[in-house]
Amino acid sequence: MPGKVYLIGAGPGDPGLLTLKGRAILEHADCVIYDFLAAAELLRFCQPSAEKIFAGKRGGGPRRPQDEITALLISKAREGKIVGRLKGGDPFVFGRGGEEALALVNAGIPFEVVPGVTSGIAAPAYAGIPVTHREIASSVSFVAAHDDSPPDLAALGQGTLVFFMGTRNLALIASSLIAQGRSRQEPAAVIHWGTRPGQQVVVGTLEDIAARAAGLTPPTVIIVGEVVKLREQLNWFERLPLFGKRIVITRTLEQAGVLRDALAVLGAEGIEIPTIEIREPASWAPLDRAIGKLGEFQYLLVTSANGVRNFLARLAIAGRDVRNLKGLTIGAIGPATASEFRKSGITVDFVPKDYRAEGLLDALAGRDLRGKSFLIPRAKVARDLVPRALEERGARVEVIEAYETVVPELPPGELELLMNPLPDAITFTSSSTALNLARLFPDRTLSQVLYGVTVASIGPITSDTVRKLGLEVTVEAAESTIPGLVKTLVEFFQRRGR
Repeated sequence: MPGKVYLIGAGPGDPGLLTLKGRAILEHADCVIYDFLAAAELLRFCQPSAEKIFAGKRGGGPRRPQDEITALLISKAREGKIVGRLKGGDPFVFGRGGEEALALVNAGIPFEVVPGVTSGIAAPAYAGIPVTHREIASSVSFVAAHDDSPPDLAALGQGTLVFFMGTRNLALIASSLIAQGRSRQEPAAVIHWGTRPGQQVVVGTLEDIAARAAGLTPPTVIIVGEVVKLREQLNWFERLPLFGKRIVITRTLEQAGVLRDALAVLGAEGIEIPTIEIREPASWAPLDRAIGKLGEFQYLLVTSANGVRNFLARLAIAGRDVRNLKGLTIGAIGPATASEFRKSGITVDFVPKDYRAEGLLDALAGRDLRGKSFLIPRAKVARDLVPRALEERGARVEVIEAYETVVPELPPGELELLMNPLPDAITFTSSSTALNLARLFPDRTLSQVLYGVTVASIGPITSDTVRKLGLEVTVEAAESTIPGLVKTLVEFFQRRGR
């Protein structure tokens, strides 16, 4: 029995513009065939087991033939697979989605179309140019300009003109419009990689836009019309505090999203280089034994969200729940760790003002700990400051391995690809992220790899580790949290004048 093909509009580049339906299909697809113009970040929504096939369609560059792509859709569907065909923009707006749909009909393959945000509207919007505006432009025409045929102005009208795939023919487009009666001084704009942090916009007139935009390469969208003048007032995207900044995130793939999304809201591109992979401990037996005797403990201290997740997971496997934590005083090292407890309806008793080991000790400073028992589920390798200090105060401490952090294996060449061009900044959210990054570059020091890159640390302990690796810490978060790190980065680049 054949599977089904979904023609999904990926939007123009900003991953946030993918529709909810598009995301839901990606999450369930067995095979995803994606274009160059579809943001690679969208592939993170796919199942780990999903087959991912690059269709290689890029304007002005090498491309997989359309008939080959169509044949691939049909063959994968005939294998009984759910196929997500991820196309830049909208499938039915110069996306050859109609051709693919007709081929599927002829082959007897069921399909659906999931519309996407077309770059013809989104790219101008991110450039501060509304394609229609009352009393300026009441109509808009979308034109495919990839061939050498001059546009027919009589058929297009006098409203806003939006040209797709016209980079190579920009001079022809401009001269043809002038020859057909449009003013030489009519405003025009060319937008490269619209909606992405690397967005570039060149503004001019029909007379000079080809010369002004000569350095731009595909993909571009070309806008002609009086609405272009509104960009000076409505240019919101490029005024975001971190617009255009490429910032490396060294957290685990599972945890990178919070920082990536926070940076994206501010206009930055988050480059994910996971230097940590979280693995289960070699044996769950020690943690399971500790959970079996929870009644013997008075305190539960957790120093990471990973520790919380694994502790609560093993609690459930043991047939226990939050009721078994009654009587325990629970301490979390910071807001993120406390938030992980709250997801299960557990309220922590204290979070230190200083979100590090020293802060936990300060929070316990006024308590008599003699004879008290502490359970600390944590990473295999971690600082021993807290257990040692508690034992010195007469407490009994049981440190249990709840997870292990290791250096992930990256595909050959991926690290070099992600670091090119050199990022504007790199973030370290723990000592492990810095130490493991150094291990990923065995032949070079980090000072060589990151020469000229702004180094941002989440707090003093991480900063100490970074300095020991030979790097200068450019900025350190005043509050050791992800929001605190982002705020510090914004303040730094604003001081520097971006």
